[in-house]
Amino acid sequence: MIPLQVLWAGVGQKNANANSLVAIIPIAIVALPIYYFLQRTPQVDLHFALFLTIGSVVGVYLGARLLGRVPEREVALAVAVVMLVVGAKEVISP
Repeated sequence: MIPLQVLWAGVGQKNANANSLVAIIPIAIVALPIYYFLQRTPQVDLHFALFLTIGSVVGVYLGARLLGRVPEREVALAVAVVMLVVGAKEVISP
């Protein structure tokens, strides 16, 4: 989602990162009842999900504060490096 916003829509790197995070919210809200209530056995471990949520909230706060201090070019480079590493991992070990 981030590369499409940056390359095709002309959105700045920092805004694209923020937009993609905001887009996850409605997806998660819709997915939770489906995975928890509409499966034969719930696919959500609420205890584990609580710890993930706490870590995510702390990480988002710290990341957003840091993002304001990092220049746009370095953010774009960091996103590109992460995407290359993940892509290489998928090619090597799908």
